[in-house]
Amino acid sequence: MARRKDGFQQGRVINLSIVHLIHDIYTSFLAPALPKIIEKLDISYGMAGALAVIQRIPSLFNPLMGMIAEKPGMKYMVIVSPAISAAAMSLIGIAPTYIFLAVLLLVSGISSMMWHIPSPVMIKQIAGERTGKGMSYYMVGGELARTLGPLIILGVIELWGLEGTWKMMPLGFVASFVLWVTFRKVNFTPVEKDHTEGNYWAIFMRYLPAFVLTGGFTLFQAGVKASLTYYLPTFLTDNEGRSLVFADTSLTILQLAGAAGALFSGTLSDKLGRTTMLLIISIGTPLLMLLFMMLEGAWIIPVLIPLGFFLFAPTAVMMALIQDLNTTRKAFVNAIYMFINFFISSAVIPSVGVITDRHGFDTSYLVFAFISFGAIGVVLATRKSISRLSGK
Repeated sequence: MARRKDGFQQGRVINLSIVHLIHDIYTSFLAPALPKIIEKLDISYGMAGALAVIQRIPSLFNPLMGMIAEKPGMKYMVIVSPAISAAAMSLIGIAPTYIFLAVLLLVSGISSMMWHIPSPVMIKQIAGERTGKGMSYYMVGGELARTLGPLIILGVIELWGLEGTWKMMPLGFVASFVLWVTFRKVNFTPVEKDHTEGNYWAIFMRYLPAFVLTGGFTLFQAGVKASLTYYLPTFLTDNEGRSLVFADTSLTILQLAGAAGALFSGTLSDKLGRTTMLLIISIGTPLLMLLFMMLEGAWIIPVLIPLGFFLFAPTAVMMALIQDLNTTRKAFVNAIYMFINFFISSAVIPSVGVITDRHGFDTSYLVFAFISFGAIGVVLATRKSISRLSGK
């Protein structure tokens, strides 16, 4: 496969990004199918909520998976995971019991971990000098899956019923086969480890500024992101009195704009620098959120477009930043990044609901808009350290 002078293997990057889309479409099946599952299995809302937790339990072991993924067989974990996720998630419709369903979701969570820890390392190697561009391609697949996944599973249920979800399984096997054909002769054996780096704890401490930046940035901006991705339809219908169609359309526009943010932000960071791009995002996001709060009706749509762009833009930039670090333990540092950011995001979402319950949407949205300005300080405080650790 032809390479550009900068080492960017566009065909392979696009291939991996498309399979990222397919993989994450499967793992997004649970939420939209949940009403039918609750009805079929006659379970409580609490039990239904626990299913999402079960699916995410494997994320606790991200650091361990990062260590495993540094072995020569890294690419095979990525190759088989779409097939495993497809098999597990396509069977949720025919699960006869709650326990059986929980096992399927646990398997899908393990498979998802097998995909998301090593695949960015593969992108790093096939993107050459254009790491940010490679991460943008990769992340747009994941972001589009958030929009397409619910539409696809609802269409499948409408066409074949809940127990017809198994018919979606073959696509995941095709995706794994395509990956095998594309990458079976590509050597992704990690570079020889630099033993002067020390053990994993020493590596964690050495690159702590990078984790402070990515974790701190996520912490300050997670409230705004949760407010608009999880609660936007409820805000527009209950608080603003808008129709459900308007609310769902607004969310779709936000997510599509987010896909554009994921696509272009990494490429822009190749030119502007990772921390400069994050600084721009950290300034733009709260300002746009405040503008969103000042507008009503259809006037919010023009604001949701750049707001969606900024909300979803940081991930590609931060993943590129992590892969830029001067370490041979790429999979491990990526696993730590994902571990920290996952738990920060998961912890913030309930806090948005609690503040909203007590003080209303308007107060909650304003509080998190002002909190998000804190990301500016995190970027400014760590940018010199990041430059030293990445050599950029």
